[in-house]
Amino acid sequence: MEETILVGDDLMRGPPSPVIPKDIASHVLEGVELCDGILKNLFLCLQINDIEPFCQDEIVLYRQCAEKRDKEIRERMQDSEYKLGVSMPLEGAKERATQLQSEITLLERRMILASGLGGMEGFRQRWSLHGQLEDTRKRLEALNHGIGKRENQSSTGEGPKSSPAGKRWFFCTRCVGSANSKGSSIQLYS
Repeated sequence: MEETILVGDDLMRGPPSPVIPKDIASHVLEGVELCDGILKNLFLCLQINDIEPFCQDEIVLYRQCAEKRDKEIRERMQDSEYKLGVSMPLEGAKERATQLQSEITLLERRMILASGLGGMEGFRQRWSLHGQLEDTRKRLEALNHGIGKRENQSSTGEGPKSSPAGKRWFFCTRCVGSANSKGSSIQLYS
Protein backbone atom coordinates (compact mmCIF):
# COMPACT_ATOMS: atom_id res chain seq x y z
CA MET A 1 0.00 0.00 0.00
CA GLU A 2 1.30 3.41 -0.98
CA GLU A 3 1.72 6.04 1.71
CA THR A 4 0.44 9.53 0.98
CA ILE A 5 2.73 12.39 1.91
CA LEU A 6 0.95 15.62 2.74
CA VAL A 7 2.30 19.01 1.73
CA GLY A 8 1.22 22.56 2.53
CA ASP A 9 -1.09 22.71 -0.50
CA ASP A 10 -3.12 19.87 1.04
CA LEU A 11 -4.30 22.44 3.59
CA MET A 12 -6.08 24.20 0.70
CA ARG A 13 -8.56 21.38 0.12
CA GLY A 14 -12.15 22.25 0.82
CA PRO A 15 -13.28 25.78 1.57
CA PRO A 16 -10.83 28.32 3.00
CA SER A 17 -11.12 29.49 6.58
CA PRO A 18 -13.97 31.97 6.95
CA VAL A 19 -13.22 35.67 7.01
CA ILE A 20 -14.90 37.02 10.13
CA PRO A 21 -16.57 40.34 9.31
CA LYS A 22 -15.66 43.33 11.45
CA ASP A 23 -19.32 43.92 12.28
CA ILE A 24 -19.87 40.49 13.83
CA ALA A 25 -19.57 40.65 17.59
CA SER A 26 -16.64 39.04 19.38
CA HIS A 27 -18.88 36.36 20.94
CA VAL A 28 -18.67 34.49 17.61
CA LEU A 29 -15.07 33.57 18.45
CA GLU A 30 -15.58 33.11 22.17
CA GLY A 31 -14.47 29.64 23.25
CA VAL A 32 -13.43 28.51 19.75
CA GLU A 33 -10.10 26.65 19.51
CA LEU A 34 -8.18 28.88 17.10
CA CYS A 35 -5.45 26.26 16.45
CA ASP A 36 -2.71 28.82 16.98
CA GLY A 37 -0.62 26.46 19.15
CA ILE A 38 -0.86 23.67 16.57
CA LEU A 39 0.02 26.09 13.76
CA LYS A 40 3.01 27.31 15.75
CA ASN A 41 4.20 23.71 16.12
CA LEU A 42 3.77 23.16 12.38
CA PHE A 43 5.86 26.23 11.54
CA LEU A 44 8.48 25.21 14.08
CA CYS A 45 8.67 21.73 12.53
CA LEU A 46 9.03 23.22 9.04
CA GLN A 47 11.71 25.59 10.29
CA ILE A 48 13.71 22.77 11.91
CA ASN A 49 13.26 20.13 9.20
CA ASP A 50 13.05 22.42 6.17
CA ILE A 51 10.74 20.05 4.25
CA GLU A 52 7.13 18.93 4.67
CA PRO A 53 7.51 15.10 4.64
CA PHE A 54 9.09 15.28 8.12
CA CYS A 55 6.09 17.22 9.51
CA GLN A 56 3.22 14.86 8.62
CA ASP A 57 1.78 14.67 12.13
CA GLU A 58 1.74 18.45 12.49
CA ILE A 59 0.06 18.93 9.09
CA VAL A 60 -2.63 16.35 9.93
CA LEU A 61 -3.27 17.83 13.39
CA TYR A 62 -3.55 21.35 12.01
CA ARG A 63 -5.86 20.29 9.17
CA GLN A 64 -8.20 18.48 11.59
CA CYS A 65 -8.22 21.39 14.03
CA ALA A 66 -8.78 23.97 11.25
CA GLU A 67 -11.68 22.02 9.74
CA LYS A 68 -13.41 21.77 13.13
CA ARG A 69 -12.72 25.46 13.90
CA ASP A 70 -13.99 26.67 10.51
CA LYS A 71 -17.19 24.64 10.77
CA GLU A 72 -17.91 26.02 14.24
CA ILE A 73 -17.21 29.63 13.20
CA ARG A 74 -19.45 29.32 10.13
CA GLU A 75 -22.29 27.93 12.25
CA ARG A 76 -21.89 30.73 14.79
CA MET A 77 -21.81 33.45 12.11
CA GLN A 78 -24.99 32.10 10.51
CA ASP A 79 -26.66 31.77 13.91
CA SER A 80 -25.67 35.35 14.71
CA GLU A 81 -27.20 36.62 11.45
CA TYR A 82 -30.37 34.62 12.10
CA LYS A 83 -30.71 36.14 15.57
CA LEU A 84 -30.19 39.60 14.08
CA GLY A 85 -32.99 38.95 11.59
CA VAL A 86 -35.33 37.87 14.37
CA SER A 87 -34.50 40.41 17.04
CA MET A 88 -33.20 43.69 15.64
CA PRO A 89 -35.57 46.42 14.37
CA LEU A 90 -37.05 45.37 11.03
CA GLU A 91 -35.72 48.37 9.11
CA GLY A 92 -32.21 47.72 10.44
CA ALA A 93 -32.45 44.04 9.52
CA LYS A 94 -33.57 44.88 5.97
CA GLU A 95 -30.77 47.44 5.68
CA ARG A 96 -28.31 44.76 6.79
CA ALA A 97 -29.68 42.36 4.17
CA THR A 98 -29.11 45.03 1.52
CA GLN A 99 -25.55 45.52 2.78
CA LEU A 100 -24.83 41.77 2.60
CA GLN A 101 -26.31 41.60 -0.91
CA SER A 102 -23.99 44.41 -2.04
CA GLU A 103 -21.02 42.52 -0.51
CA ILE A 104 -22.06 39.47 -2.55
CA THR A 105 -22.21 41.55 -5.73
CA LEU A 106 -18.75 42.99 -5.04
CA LEU A 107 -17.29 39.52 -4.38
CA GLU A 108 -18.87 38.21 -7.61
CA ARG A 109 -17.24 41.03 -9.56
CA ARG A 110 -13.87 40.37 -7.92
CA MET A 111 -14.28 36.68 -8.76
CA ILE A 112 -14.80 37.53 -12.44
CA LEU A 113 -11.64 39.64 -12.42
CA ALA A 114 -9.68 36.88 -10.68
CA SER A 115 -10.76 34.37 -13.33
CA GLY A 116 -8.34 36.09 -15.71
CA LEU A 117 -5.35 35.47 -13.45
CA GLY A 118 -3.26 32.40 -14.16
CA GLY A 119 -0.95 30.29 -12.10
CA MET A 120 -0.94 29.58 -8.41
CA GLU A 121 -1.68 33.20 -7.44
CA GLY A 122 -4.83 33.18 -9.58
CA PHE A 123 -5.91 29.88 -8.04
CA ARG A 124 -5.39 31.19 -4.49
CA GLN A 125 -7.39 34.36 -5.19
CA ARG A 126 -10.27 32.43 -6.75
CA TRP A 127 -10.23 29.88 -3.91
CA SER A 128 -10.31 32.62 -1.27
CA LEU A 129 -12.98 34.68 -3.05
CA HIS A 130 -15.16 31.61 -3.60
CA GLY A 131 -15.04 30.84 0.12
CA GLN A 132 -15.91 34.42 1.09
CA LEU A 133 -18.73 34.47 -1.45
CA GLU A 134 -20.28 31.22 -0.16
CA ASP A 135 -19.96 32.34 3.48
CA THR A 136 -21.59 35.71 2.74
CA ARG A 137 -24.43 34.04 0.82
CA LYS A 138 -25.11 31.71 3.76
CA ARG A 139 -25.04 34.64 6.20
CA LEU A 140 -27.57 36.51 4.02
CA GLU A 141 -29.72 33.39 3.82
CA ALA A 142 -29.69 33.04 7.63
CA LEU A 143 -30.53 36.75 8.08
CA ASN A 144 -33.41 36.50 5.60
CA HIS A 145 -34.65 33.37 7.37
CA GLY A 146 -34.74 35.33 10.64
CA ILE A 147 -36.54 38.25 8.99
CA GLY A 148 -38.99 35.83 7.39
CA LYS A 149 -39.74 34.22 10.74
CA ARG A 150 -40.54 37.63 12.22
CA GLU A 151 -42.77 38.56 9.26
CA ASN A 152 -44.59 35.21 9.55
CA GLN A 153 -45.22 35.88 13.26
CA SER A 154 -46.65 39.34 12.51
CA SER A 155 -48.94 38.00 9.78
CA THR A 156 -50.34 35.30 12.10
CA GLY A 157 -51.05 37.92 14.76
CA GLU A 158 -48.46 36.81 17.27
CA GLY A 159 -46.22 39.77 16.60
CA PRO A 160 -42.54 39.80 17.31
CA LYS A 161 -41.41 39.59 20.89
CA SER A 162 -40.89 43.17 21.87
CA SER A 163 -37.72 44.22 23.54
CA PRO A 164 -37.75 46.17 26.78
CA ALA A 165 -38.09 49.92 26.35
CA GLY A 166 -34.78 51.71 26.12
CA LYS A 167 -32.84 48.64 24.98
CA ARG A 168 -29.82 49.62 22.90
CA TRP A 169 -28.54 47.75 19.85
CA PHE A 170 -24.90 47.71 18.75
CA PHE A 171 -22.69 46.21 16.04
CA CYS A 172 -19.13 45.94 17.18
CA THR A 173 -16.57 46.95 14.60
CA ARG A 174 -13.68 46.25 16.91
CA CYS A 175 -15.76 44.78 19.77
CA VAL A 176 -14.23 46.86 22.52
CA GLY A 177 -17.11 48.11 24.62
CA SER A 178 -20.32 49.11 22.93
CA ALA A 179 -18.87 51.54 20.40
CA ASN A 180 -16.15 51.29 17.82
CA SER A 181 -12.80 53.07 18.09
CA LYS A 182 -14.23 56.24 16.54
CA GLY A 183 -16.95 56.38 19.15
CA SER A 184 -19.84 55.76 16.77
CA SER A 185 -22.26 53.00 17.60
CA ILE A 186 -23.81 50.65 15.11
CA GLN A 187 -26.68 48.29 15.93
CA LEU A 188 -26.38 44.60 16.92
CA TYR A 189 -28.60 42.29 18.92
CA SER A 190 -27.61 41.95 22.54
